[in-house]
Amino acid sequence: MKRFAVIGLGNFGFYAAKALFEDGNEVVAIDTDKAKVQAVDPHASEAVIMDATDKESLKALGLETTDGVIVSTGTKISTSTLICLFLQEIGVKKILVKALDNDHAKILKKVGATEVIHPERDMAIRVSRRLSRPNILDFIPLAEEFDIIQVEPPGEFIGKSLSELNLRAQYGVHIIAIKEIDSEEFILIPGSSFVIKRGNILVMLGKEKDIKKIKALK
Repeated sequence: MKRFAVIGLGNFGFYAAKALFEDGNEVVAIDTDKAKVQAVDPHASEAVIMDATDKESLKALGLETTDGVIVSTGTKISTSTLICLFLQEIGVKKILVKALDNDHAKILKKVGATEVIHPERDMAIRVSRRLSRPNILDFIPLAEEFDIIQVEPPGEFIGKSLSELNLRAQYGVHIIAIKEIDSEEFILIPGSSFVIKRGNILVMLGKEKDIKKIKALK
């Protein structure tokens, strides 16, 4: 079992703690607001009313032994920055912090954040991509220029095997999995003899410019 902490229990922090707990992890949820702590209590291993800008209080929780700490403390930049600094000094190895903007993100990186989260920006990008690319069912940003998408196969793919399509040579993309649109069936790294049929969803890795070529197909 892994152990995590979530500091700041607004909407983002609450649902982060709840999701981690539901995945079977030990979760310490922390906020200064008694009502928020009470609300998350059924969805956490330990719910603590505490000012996380108090370094000694943070030390007392033993957060250096956690597998990661999420910091989501609202609109006051100094609060999350100070907490991030203290977590780094305490010895927390993985610190994920919600940033308010790009400048805030730069500061957080300098004081110890291992990952900066831009939830509104990232969700806006995902929603917008799904609107502008209607045949893409989901979008996962990777390193620069690369995406993983879930896409319905174009009509000309239907009835053809992966070896016939030779997508790597033709389009520079890789089919890393195939699943059924209304089923939990999931084929990881399908063989070259796999024949694509209607109802398949292609999980595809490639550069954005190459994926656009497949998107243009009917």
